[in-house]
Formats: sequence, C-alpha cells, structure tokens
Amino acid sequence: MARERKLSNDERVLWGKVAKSTRPMPERLADIAAFDAVLAEEQQAEEIARAEKAKIAAASVSADPQTPPPPQKQPSGRHQPLERPVKRKIAKGRLALEARIDLHGLIQSEAHVMLLDFLLRAHERGLRHVLVITGKGSSMGSEGALKRAVPIWFSKPEFRFLISSYETAAQHHGGDGALYIRLSRPKGERP
Repeated sequence: MARERKLSNDERVLWGKVAKSTRPMPERLADIAAFDAVLAEEQQAEEIARAEKAKIAAASVSADPQTPPPPQKQPSGRHQPLERPVKRKIAKGRLALEARIDLHGLIQSEAHVMLLDFLLRAHERGLRHVLVITGKGSSMGSEGALKRAVPIWFSKPEFRFLISSYETAAQHHGGDGALYIRLSRPKGERP
C-alpha cells in the first residue's frame, strides 16, 4: 500500500477554495467530515510545531543583549468592548480607521503570523484604530476558522499588550466578518 502524502499549504488553500464552491452528496457527508477532521489535526500539529519554533527563536532573540526586552507590564484578563460612541464614530466615518488587514482566504498559521506582524507595526507607529477582516467563513455550514480564532488569539500573551479593546465591525466594514481594534497606547505615551 502506498504511503499517504501530506498536502502542502498551497494545496490546502486550493482545496479550501474548491470545497467552498461545491455541495457534498448526501451519502458522502461522513467521508467529508472524516477528511475535515484529518486536515484539522494536521493543521493543529503544524501550528504547535511552528509555535515551538517561534518560542525557541524568541528565546534566542531575547538572549541577545542588543535587543530591548519585551514590555514588562502586560494587561491581564479579557479585553473590553469598544464604547458605543467610539464604535458609532468609526462606523459613520467620523473617527478614521488608520489601517486595515484582510485575512480571509488564509490558513490559521499564516493569518496568525500576518496579524501579529500587522498589529506590532501599527502599535509601534502609534496607530489607535484598525480594521481586521477575518471573513465570515460560511463554507459548508461552518462558522469560519479565522472568525472564531482571532478573538481567542487576542487573549494570548503576544497579542494582549497590543490591544486595548475590540468589537464586531459595522455592516459596511464587513459586519460579522470583521473587527474594529483599538490598540493600546505605546508605553510612556499619555492620552
């Protein structure tokens, strides 16, 4: 029996696009569910491996005396939602969204890296309000991996100190498939 080959990232993206455009035959639903479970397990294993590599790389970078240490104080707990007046101003265009990133169509590991990089750069530039487009993820009745994962990522240490609050975007900015993010102020900056 031939050994099964794992799909590359490009093949997974292509498969996801094909899967979104088709409807399963009723007698094949069990096969599709099993295939999706295998893909999810492989993706989770890859994410864990990448996270371990990132930890090792971060440890070696932090051991370098030339790089500044990470911020000492990181807020704990959950992020608060945006205040209604602020959300209303953003939705009506009276408070500008200073940057945006579109993540839909990416796999979780790619989206995680891109989102972290985007938020770090926006935070360093002193931006306050940004838009993150995750997509609604309505393929085959799912709710969307990124739509679910991004708010979970915000509670992780690498994101926590960057974000002050977040809220679902207004309909014309993407609705349920996008988030308004208020970035925390850089250390030492007063309102």
